[in-house]
Amino acid sequence: MVKEAVAQLFRAAQVNPTLRDQLNQSADIEQFVAMARDCGYEFTAEEWRSMTQFAVEELASELSEIPGL
Repeated sequence: MVKEAVAQLFRAAQVNPTLRDQLNQSADIEQFVAMARDCGYEFTAEEWRSMTQFAVEELASELSEIPGL
């Protein structure tokens, strides 16, 4: 289920620039996960790191550049 939530968020951010910009404004992983949860995507910070293989600090690049998804 977590894998699907992360993949769904990634896909949604690819087609919705407003969502992508909103998520890219997160200051840290906790804020990112809270913002994602508010949008209906349920996963923890650790699950996000595990699925994407990087920390939010590496999210300095655009969300559309997430490797592995």
